[in-house]
Amino acid sequence: MEERKSFDQGSFGYDLEFLSSKDEDLIVLKNKESRVIVSPKYQAKVFTSSASGSAGRSFGWINYKAFDGEEDPHMNAYGGENRLWLGPEGSKFSLFFKPESEMVFDNWKTPSAIDTESWQVLSKDSSMVKMQKEMSLINYSNTPLAIRINRSVAILGKKDIEKMLNVTLGDIQNVGFKTDNSITNIGENAWTKESGAPSLWILDMFTPSEETKIVIPYKDEAEGKVATTDYFGEISEDRVQFKNGHLFFKADGKSRGKLGIPPQRAKITAGSYDPINNILTITLYEVDSNSIYLNQEWTIEKDPLKGDAVNAYNDGPLEDGSQMGPFYEIESVSPAAFLKPGAALSHQHSVFHFMGAETHLNRVSEKVLGVELEDFKNALSNKENLNK
Repeated sequence: MEERKSFDQGSFGYDLEFLSSKDEDLIVLKNKESRVIVSPKYQAKVFTSSASGSAGRSFGWINYKAFDGEEDPHMNAYGGENRLWLGPEGSKFSLFFKPESEMVFDNWKTPSAIDTESWQVLSKDSSMVKMQKEMSLINYSNTPLAIRINRSVAILGKKDIEKMLNVTLGDIQNVGFKTDNSITNIGENAWTKESGAPSLWILDMFTPSEETKIVIPYKDEAEGKVATTDYFGEISEDRVQFKNGHLFFKADGKSRGKLGIPPQRAKITAGSYDPINNILTITLYEVDSNSIYLNQEWTIEKDPLKGDAVNAYNDGPLEDGSQMGPFYEIESVSPAAFLKPGAALSHQHSVFHFMGAETHLNRVSEKVLGVELEDFKNALSNKENLNK
């Protein structure tokens, strides 16, 4: 038997070997030197990717310790740089709390279909995999929901990425993938504003450095608040900054906080830059400013039909000093799926990573995100924080 090559932790090869030992049906999508790992067993996750083969950096955050031992009663956080959940997490239409239960951590439970159960593979080849999952859930308002989720993951070639982002990459190392996600009402009753409805929720988990920052462009001219910044307590002013239609958020994995941008303010891109490792990450997703987005906060006191379209999360220690990560997240959600029986709603979300000369990365960042790399570096370097 051929001896397996050993890779350093942090490399794509290391993560591929580790994940292959946990999932013998792991799928690796390939396009030249770029790689993407997909696991139907682990809820159709994209676990990680690489722009330069097995020896290249692994871009997704993987929680190695979550794969061993007993299942967690709240959430099995395996990690993954792109996973599909269903919202809302909170509100009177929550899918994470049983009817009439208090919305506190002890009662919070991720539905098994998006936490521990495997998904069916419909088709696959070297560049794409299509998966499906059917589930029956009951929301906080005691509404039964019969759901079918279809999800495809496709690796993107250099020309595809250039076209989607309207950029020229030159010799920049790159990897990108596109996810198509749809939800179908396979029950007998319509999902309405009275009964509640689910939404598609896509979360990207990445490994931070001391200097990583997220940027979320927003519509400066739109009315209403720019962001919700108190999901888990108010984020301190030295960690979030609003400037010229761009929200900067420190993503160092050292202070737990989540924020969100409402649909009337949200644009279709977000990103992060890690100057220590010279990694530019961009996410691209759909936003419908005229649709209803669901409130995800852990409360039944607020309007369940007023929520955010884009979110970002920075991990950090809990009150007892324990910590799941460190990692950070960029997230997008679909509008509420108010669907009649047999109807479907879809949501696209794509992820791109770039490494190369800083001048070349700067060109991509400026074109797609509207900020230079120096803006990332200078953000939050002082107490400047424009009004929300």
